[in-house]
Amino acid sequence: MQPVAPAEFEDLVAAALDGLPAAMVGHFRNVLVLIEDEHLEQPELLGLYEGIPLTERMDYSGALPDRITLYRLPLCLLAEDDDDLAAEVRVTIVHEFGHHMGLDEERLHQLGWA
Repeated sequence: MQPVAPAEFEDLVAAALDGLPAAMVGHFRNVLVLIEDEHLEQPELLGLYEGIPLTERMDYSGALPDRITLYRLPLCLLAEDDDDLAAEVRVTIVHEFGHHMGLDEERLHQLGWA
């Protein structure tokens, strides 16, 4: 589908974050969710987690927030329609938060979050 406007995409991200299970949200610690048009080096990338997973945090005081970036253009181009885009945004957010929680790609696939 054609890319939606940035403001409309932000609304989809906000709705996806609001709809996450409380059990998952309870694990968010020091995380920013950002939106960019696309990753410069990997334009097909849908999302990216950058930070220290919860499972690896020992002496964590003073650390900068972890970052989850969602890439608007590839997510829009992947989706067939608005409903599909909303679903892809949600899956991408859950996938990247899974990395924040310390889950690897194999486990995320097993859970259906990839």
